[in-house]
Amino acid sequence: MIKIDKAIIVEGKYDKIKLSSIVDAVIIVTNGFGIFKDREKLELIRYYANTTGIIILTDSDSAGRKIRGYIKGALNGGDIINVYIPDIFGKEKRKDKPSAEGKLGVEGVNSRILLEAFEKSGITASESNSEPDITKLTLYELGLSGGTDSRILRERLQASLGLPKLMSASALIEVLNTMLDSKELTARINMLKEEKNGI
Repeated sequence: MIKIDKAIIVEGKYDKIKLSSIVDAVIIVTNGFGIFKDREKLELIRYYANTTGIIILTDSDSAGRKIRGYIKGALNGGDIINVYIPDIFGKEKRKDKPSAEGKLGVEGVNSRILLEAFEKSGITASESNSEPDITKLTLYELGLSGGTDSRILRERLQASLGLPKLMSASALIEVLNTMLDSKELTARINMLKEEKNGI
């Protein structure tokens, strides 16, 4: 398992599952062509491109190329690294038949080949050994989940950090862990609460 600081963009949830077994990183799923209409997801990808940087890892077929091209064009800047998997013909175990072009997608490629693809693109493991300390419990304790005004507080936090409004709790936790630690998060929440009470 190697730790990578940049966010990795993949097409589907099975790609994410496969990658999660070999890399420790924020992994964002485009849901295939769904990214073309998902403004919130694109904003999240843009955020990462301008902070930690992103790695685009799509399938080697024409659909993968279209998605890769769309993301690069829509971001119009930021730190973007492309990782390409080789053309390997076959079919994924969970599928009844091969894809239209007969090539394996990210989920079907051998883990060693995936790691080699990262290395070829100059991506190495992060030196950081710090464990993320913001969890679902942290969100609950700070009033960001489970309370009557949790959603409002969460949206105010996201706005103050320049993050998209619509984010799942899991996505928010991943992002927060790349931005600050639990002490800094607590301080920011207290500040937001004071601002609200001061109005």
